Amino acid sequence: MSHATTEANKLNDLIEKAVRKIAGDKENDICRYIPADEGGYIHHFTMKKMKHENPRALIDKIEKHILHPTNPHKVSPKPRAARGSRKRRDHYFFSKNDLERLLHMARISGDKEMIRKLSPRNDLRAIKRELIASIRQGRVEQDLWTSYIEVAQHHHPVEA
Repeated sequence: MSHATTEANKLNDLIEKAVRKIAGDKENDICRYIPADEGGYIHHFTMKKMKHENPRALIDKIEKHILHPTNPHKVSPKPRAARGSRKRRDHYFFSKNDLERLLHMARISGDKEMIRKLSPRNDLRAIKRELIASIRQGRVEQDLWTSYIEVAQHHHPVEA
């Protein structure tokens, strides 16, 4: 029998003893008793990897943290950031009034790209209705006409 087979058998025996000692149901239950290098307990994938790649180190950890102590203790989990703290903080939220003020400033400065970005997105029919209503009222709204042309050219064929 080779050295690797002997070590694998020893490891399996130790895992069974460790599971019984902690009153666990399966092999993965012993993970919570073995501390990880970076804090918390080892992940079951890490244990499985150690079982195949570095069985001697896993044997040592099982003996040290589960089998030798009379009363093995669970390792507290690795501290993690709260779920809400993972949200991106580079988003700005503007009220409708804020957007209208920004749009007004962009119109005053003549920044056409900013006007396009800040203008509310309407479909072709809504823009046509607004354009017709402004014509009936005798108002000329260049921005409305520009947005009509843009939507008609880029999104839909021009409707007659």
